[in-house]
Amino acid sequence: MKKKKSAKTEAVETGSKRTATIDRKTAETQIELKLAIEGSGKYKVSTGIRFFDHMLELFTRHGAFDLELTCKGDLDVDQHHTVEDVGIALGEAFDKALGDKRGIWRAGYFVMTMDETLGLAAVDLSGRVESVIKTKVKTRLVGDLQSELVDDFFDGFARGARANVHIKTMYGRSNHHKIEALFKAFARALRVACSRDKQLGEMLPSTKGLL
Repeated sequence: MKKKKSAKTEAVETGSKRTATIDRKTAETQIELKLAIEGSGKYKVSTGIRFFDHMLELFTRHGAFDLELTCKGDLDVDQHHTVEDVGIALGEAFDKALGDKRGIWRAGYFVMTMDETLGLAAVDLSGRVESVIKTKVKTRLVGDLQSELVDDFFDGFARGARANVHIKTMYGRSNHHKIEALFKAFARALRVACSRDKQLGEMLPSTKGLL
């Protein structure tokens, strides 16, 4: 069955601030989202899945973004629609806030430790959609989150942001730490990718003339 959906997006660049607002409604989820790329790590997040909220909160803090996000999803059916659609909406917000992407680094990577765990994230805001996710999580649930849906979140983000997203747990014992290390690494990789490159100025970081 095809989703009925409506989405309103708004992007604003005021001085050095790049922001976006997303209002995304389908038959399965209702999402309202406000993003500021040049933020200070402030968040107000509510998805109905507490562990997922926690991951989005630390994503915001480590990326030094500002994020307000509420999602009312059909959790009585499953968590899948909520997690995937939040990923899509968040990706769309970054895509809108970045505009034509002139003068940004475009790509970034980060290797993040979380105690005994090492996580890696690489992002390219290339205009092309691809995701490769290897969490090595071995349990069905981490907290109250269905762990397999971590893949769906990052895949949804890649689609919404029109980006390449590669996420990998290198090693680790705690499944909690594996997911947390990946969200932190992803935030910091994305922070680099979104950053302005003074050397590029207003140049587009592509030889194709379009991102």
